[in-house]
Amino acid sequence: MSVAVVVGAGPGLGMAIAHRFGREGHDVALISRTDTRHAGYVAELARAGVTAEAFTADVRDRDQLLAALDRVGGEVEVLYYGPGAADEDAPMKSITEITAADAERALTWLYPAVDAVGHVLPGMLGRGGGALLFAGGLSSVVPMPGLGALALNAAALRNYAVTLNAALADKGIYAGTLTIGGLVERGDIHRMLTADPARYGRIPTLNPDDIAETAWRLTADRDRAEAVFNALG
Repeated sequence: MSVAVVVGAGPGLGMAIAHRFGREGHDVALISRTDTRHAGYVAELARAGVTAEAFTADVRDRDQLLAALDRVGGEVEVLYYGPGAADEDAPMKSITEITAADAERALTWLYPAVDAVGHVLPGMLGRGGGALLFAGGLSSVVPMPGLGALALNAAALRNYAVTLNAALADKGIYAGTLTIGGLVERGDIHRMLTADPARYGRIPTLNPDDIAETAWRLTADRDRAEAVFNALG
């Protein structure tokens, strides 16, 4: 059984990734901390002819994440890592205002990616195939001082992805990153911001189905380690 694991599954890009890889014949394992949505996600995928299971874990709790990955059955052929790297209770600071503690807190979103890769990579190496995909922010390639420490995490995740690709390409394993600048439609942040246009104004959006299609093409063609989506101009 070939499995695509979606870490950080949400109603926007995460589910778009699940649908796209499910159409290619993969069973899908969804991992997120919001278990009240899981039954709906699994039912939605089932209606599309995709076999799926859902597992609950806060990715920054290493024990929870690894336990969820342990429960995934079959051979993991695709790992997608895409949880939103932001703390809702953390104040946004400019890059000129951050402290070392702010940087350390932001980088905690990188560690689960490394843990997840470490869990599935031995199996991929043993089979001589597989794909590792990551979703990160445009601040990894375009300076965005207002994002502060989040830009450090975006840059670290991007570097991890492209360096993995350089290390694994000759072993039959692809690694790549989706570098995203814009509001992904259908996601939680999209719903929150568009619910109050007077406060947030008009924010350029991206279609998650288009991003998921590109994600599939990256793993199929393996001709580049990054795709950039910039709706911000």
